[in-house]
Amino acid sequence: MPPRKTRARVVPIHAPKPTPIHPFDRLHSTDTGGLIPGPTLVTGHANDAHITAYYAIAPSILDAMIDLWLQTPPPYDIDRYTLLDVGAGKGRALLTASLHPFHQAIGIEINPTLAAIARNNIRLFESGPASPLAPITLLEADALEAPLPSTPAVAFMFHPFEAPVLRRFLARVEQHFRDRPGAFDLLYVNAEHAAVLDRNPAFTRLFNGMVPMSSEDHLADLAEIAEQRDYGSTGDEFCTIFRFTGRS
Repeated sequence: MPPRKTRARVVPIHAPKPTPIHPFDRLHSTDTGGLIPGPTLVTGHANDAHITAYYAIAPSILDAMIDLWLQTPPPYDIDRYTLLDVGAGKGRALLTASLHPFHQAIGIEINPTLAAIARNNIRLFESGPASPLAPITLLEADALEAPLPSTPAVAFMFHPFEAPVLRRFLARVEQHFRDRPGAFDLLYVNAEHAAVLDRNPAFTRLFNGMVPMSSEDHLADLAEIAEQRDYGSTGDEFCTIFRFTGRS
């Protein structure tokens, strides 16, 4: 019997999993996805220690928040409001908001890499199938220094920074809108520091609760963070809405 030949060990090749693409990005050819931890977003700014992370809002959550806000109701028509996306990141919330008839939609992003991606996303979005109803602007700036609008404003925040920076931002809002109580509202998603606003007598809470995302967004959310150990998706977000009503 001839000696048996040694067979080479076959090692299966596992192709890397493709990066999930959110339906929003498939539709608009944009790049708004991905989870970027806070430590990788440092810019050398004094407030780097208070950065949270980048993760884009589910469009259905923002749309639902705008609907809830309109039910409060705001004291002005929506077309008089500037939408401020504070901590705009790659710009998904900014682009989603522009599909509503705001006076304008302005994003504020301090990180130069994210700001560059957001600007490219705006270009792709405006040249694609979308029909924005609000003009879109991206400011590469610190939220504590960026100009606040002269129009009524509704700000959107997806927990972009921790309480020390939030307090300073609210102080800027109080100063800027001090003669216009009711002209500033805040849509706060993943509202980890809602208590900061509740303790501030210049702000009145209008809504507090869980807001569900669409099934499409939830499936995309699950796929996008499937490899993450520190994050999970429940299909909803804890949200609050506040109005600047001034100090009595």
